[in-house]
Amino acid sequence: MILEMKVPSPGESITEVEIATWLIEDGDYVEKDQAIAEVDSDKATLELPAEASGTITLKAEEGDAVDVGAVVCLIDTSVEKPAGGDVPKAETKVEIPKVETPKVTETKTYATGSASPAAKKVLAEKGIDATTVKGTGKAGRVTKDDAVNAVPSMGTPAGGSRGTSRSKMSMLRRKVAERLVEVKNTTAMLTTFNEVDMSPIFALRSEYKEIFKTKHGVSLGFMSFFTLAVVRALEMYPAVNSMMDGKEMLSYDFCDISIAVSGPKGLMVPVIRNAENLSFRGVESEVKRLALRARDGQITVDEMTGGTFTITNGGVFGSMLSTPIINPPQSGILGMHNIVERPIAVDGQVVIRPIMYVALSYDHRIIDGKESVGFLVAVKEALENPIELLMNNDVKKALEL
Repeated sequence: MILEMKVPSPGESITEVEIATWLIEDGDYVEKDQAIAEVDSDKATLELPAEASGTITLKAEEGDAVDVGAVVCLIDTSVEKPAGGDVPKAETKVEIPKVETPKVTETKTYATGSASPAAKKVLAEKGIDATTVKGTGKAGRVTKDDAVNAVPSMGTPAGGSRGTSRSKMSMLRRKVAERLVEVKNTTAMLTTFNEVDMSPIFALRSEYKEIFKTKHGVSLGFMSFFTLAVVRALEMYPAVNSMMDGKEMLSYDFCDISIAVSGPKGLMVPVIRNAENLSFRGVESEVKRLALRARDGQITVDEMTGGTFTITNGGVFGSMLSTPIINPPQSGILGMHNIVERPIAVDGQVVIRPIMYVALSYDHRIIDGKESVGFLVAVKEALENPIELLMNNDVKKALEL
């Protein structure tokens, strides 16, 4: 029996996916539920499992854009699994490299052999790339005379590689690009900045991080402090936890915090649901779970849909300061940055403290300057006084120790 495997719908509003990578080859024997391909939608990269066991025939190539419901491969379920688990290979796969290899070799030989050995030596002494010299020899070959007469272009660096490459952007990357441009063009985005003295959090982590990790199996990182500080500020300034919906402002009485993380396919933004109900342990556990799923390419569309506010941490890459772009249709995003020891004035004295610059980008159409600045100040206050404002003056209870 020949089974037609069709592209399943990865989520609402998604009508097309792109075959990112085939994990098997044409003619392979596959087991039911075995991952056979990675497909990109405009929201996530997902694995495509085999619907049955049998020999597979591919009907789409890597990089192809296929409609949801389209047939991408056939599985011959009448074929039994080979003895010993060996995977049968289609004969054409053996012939392919024999046909293509000479072509690749021929191309490379022509490119590197376009100048005679004597010409190469002269050009190397002059620091001139042979590919920039027009040859007068047979088939355009650069001769020694061509090399002797060659003159480096004025104002252009000589020598070194000047090659270029071109690769197709994934559907996810293209969609991210479209959304970022759309935000810049359709929102009244503005950014406000502040700085945070991280000394109190450093002190708490230094004292409790080992006990916390031993008790809960996760690290006491910065993200739980920032997430809970954001939740507190959102409750104080609900307009920041709102978004435009046509001519109306849609506000939420819950805090679904999107956390920007870097995955193998680019930026992923999974969501921590109802963060207002989570403890430090709850936030850290959820951040770890989502980050691992994003790293392993297992994150789903549902896990990245529906956030009300976003936190992004450019500091892990060394960023000192940035203006993060709003994650639509949300109205605000908090940017964290690297922590640097800086001299600041405290009670009339200059002291060295670990300082982080923070940035809030917001949609000025629904968030006024007073609310945006007040929100960021509230985040700063909570981070600089976490025991009182985030832990209710009971550290061990807050950390569940």
